[in-house]
Amino acid sequence: MQDNRFACGMGVGKETVCIETNRILDSCRDRDCYENVRVFLTECGKEIVEHTSAVRVKSACIKQANIVLDPVQFNRGFYSINIRFYIKLTFEACVGNGRSQEFDGVAVLEKRVILYGGECNANVFRSSGDFSDFCAYPEPCKKEMNLPTAVVETVEPIVLGVNVLENVNECCCCCCACDIPESVVASLNGDLPYGDDDRRYLAVSIGIFSIVRIVRPTQLVINASEYVIPDKECISPSNDDPCSVFRSMAFPVSEFGCSIGHPHNEKGSGKCGCGS
Repeated sequence: MQDNRFACGMGVGKETVCIETNRILDSCRDRDCYENVRVFLTECGKEIVEHTSAVRVKSACIKQANIVLDPVQFNRGFYSINIRFYIKLTFEACVGNGRSQEFDGVAVLEKRVILYGGECNANVFRSSGDFSDFCAYPEPCKKEMNLPTAVVETVEPIVLGVNVLENVNECCCCCCACDIPESVVASLNGDLPYGDDDRRYLAVSIGIFSIVRIVRPTQLVINASEYVIPDKECISPSNDDPCSVFRSMAFPVSEFGCSIGHPHNEKGSGKCGCGS
């Protein structure tokens, strides 16, 4: 049985290993500015906005992101990555007599990027790994699709401004309140009504730093090295002029790295993850 063991080649050093991993085929970084995005407010928030213009944002976080990958026609190997961010915002408004009240809302942002993802004609099957029943046949292996995988990394959004605007029934929103996922609605402090007959509405300007990459499974013989943030800017199909203030901000490179330390070193916890 010794002769049947898999080997990575002759003369492989101790620091060289065979791995199965996801290879990054293309990647880009971007800073997107979304101006005057309509906010879907809770019932309480809609009533408050109708009677006050003194509103500020207390917090903003990305609750969910949906990613759709589509091949680009007549350009083999390239894929369009359509991303939709659901941003939960907590506001504070003056309601008279020196009192303030908090309420929640959701802003929906969309982003589109085109990256190279290559082509693959191989059929991939993987075992389930469930062998608990000695006599039963294992579950049949399911064929995996040959589409690449899109990965999006972001830091928490930066709120650049908030305005109370008059409703003129010319909303160019990318979706309506009924399109917001239930998991996002459940995180709000209040119900999200589906009507659009308000006299006024709340709009926010938001900036988001992001890294988008496209990957495929591959087998490699490698020597490990530190990952480098891509220098190439994302190419957006939109011709809109981004916010000048947001353009001037430095890209937060350190926010996309994990602090890896020795387990016995108090300065380095070795942990990396996203907050609640």
